[in-house]
Amino acid sequence: MGHRKRIYDAILHEHLGSHRQMAFISGPRQVGKTTTCRDQSSAYLDWDNADHRHIILQGPAATARHLGLERLRAEAVVATFDELHKYARWKSFLKGFYDTYAESAHVLVTGSSRLDVYRRGGDSLMGRYFPYRMHPFSVAELEYQDLPNPKTIVRPPGEIAEAEFTALWEHGGYPEPFLKRDIRFTRRWRGLRQQALLREDIRDLTRIHELGQIAVLVDLLTARSGERVVLRNLAREVQVSVDTLRRWVETLTSLHLGFLLRPWFKNVSSSLRKEPKWFLRDWSGISDDGRRTETFIACHLLKAVEGWTDLGLGDFHLGYLRDKQKREVDFIIARDGKPWVLVEAKKSEEQLSAAVARFQEQTKAPHAFQVVLDADYVAADCFAARRGPLVVPARTFLSQLL
Repeated sequence: MGHRKRIYDAILHEHLGSHRQMAFISGPRQVGKTTTCRDQSSAYLDWDNADHRHIILQGPAATARHLGLERLRAEAVVATFDELHKYARWKSFLKGFYDTYAESAHVLVTGSSRLDVYRRGGDSLMGRYFPYRMHPFSVAELEYQDLPNPKTIVRPPGEIAEAEFTALWEHGGYPEPFLKRDIRFTRRWRGLRQQALLREDIRDLTRIHELGQIAVLVDLLTARSGERVVLRNLAREVQVSVDTLRRWVETLTSLHLGFLLRPWFKNVSSSLRKEPKWFLRDWSGISDDGRRTETFIACHLLKAVEGWTDLGLGDFHLGYLRDKQKREVDFIIARDGKPWVLVEAKKSEEQLSAAVARFQEQTKAPHAFQVVLDADYVAADCFAARRGPLVVPARTFLSQLL
C-alpha cells in the first residue's frame, strides 16, 4: 500500500484557500506531517538538511531569493519549513519572513515536538498563524477525508472494512505500520521510534541529562496507559523529586509520548479534582485488552476534540469523571464549556454501567454512550436524539468523529 489520502490534506487545502496566516502543523514523530505538507507545497526547506539550514541561517531575504519570490507567478509559492523549531531563533525568522513576504508566499511550518512553545506569553507571532494538531489514522478518517459539516460537527455513521478496523487495532494509526500491516515491522518501528524520542528529542530539545531515569519513567508510563498519575508515587519509583517528575511528564507530553486528561468537576458532586489520567499516543503496544481499548478510544476522542477546536467549530475539551465514592466514567467531552458527551469504554461488556446514567443526570450532558469495541457495526446515528445512555458499537460511534 502506498500513500493514503488524509483529512489533513483537506484541512490544509482549505487553510491555503481561505487564510493568509501561516499554518503550524504539530504532532507526534512519523504521524505524516512532512508527507502531507509536501503534497500541498511547491517549495520545501528542512532544518535537518545542512544545505537548507544554510539558506535559512542567511535570513528571510536569502530564503525568499531561494524560493524565487521576486519572480512573477500565477500562484503564490507554498513553502514548507520542516522541524524549524530546532532553530533557536525560529520565531524571529518566521516573523521577519511573514511580515515581508506574506503576500507572495503561503507558509506551512511543521514540528514533531516543541512547536507548542508559541502558545506561551509574549508571543511575537500572535495573529500570524493558525495551529493544526495532527493525529494518526482513526476510524472516521478511514471513512471520511473531507471536512466535517460545521452545523452538525459529527459525521453520519459509516462502516469501514473489517480488515481496516483490525489493522488499526493491531498496528496503531501511525501511517507506516498501519499501511504495512506486518507485526514484526510494527514492533521494530515502535522500538526505534521510542529510541529516537529518548536519544534525539529529549537530548536535543531539553536540558534533561538523566536519560537513564527518563527511560525508566517512559517504561512505567508505557505500562500504565489509562491509569491516574500520582506524581509522588512515580517520583519515588524513578528516584527524583516530585517537581522534577512533574517537569519530565510535561516534557514527555509535549514530545507526544502520551497525554494527560484531568477530572471534570463542574456540576459534579464530591468529584476528584487533582489526579490526571495518562494515555499513550500509540495503543498498538499495550498488551492488556482493557487498557488498550480505553487508550484506543481516548486517542480517537482527543483527535476529534483537538481537530474540531483547530477548525474553529467550537471550544472542545476532553476530561474524565470520578467522584470520592470511586464512581467513574472514562471520558467527558465539553463543548463551549458545557458537558456534551459522556463515554464509557468497554472491550465487550454490553451491560450498561450505572455510573454513566448517574453522571449524565448530574452533568446534564445531552449524549452518554457505553462504547463497546467488539460489538458489530450498526447503521444508525448515535447522536440522532437527546436521550438516556446508550450502548453503542465502537465501529459506529468512532466513525462519527474525526
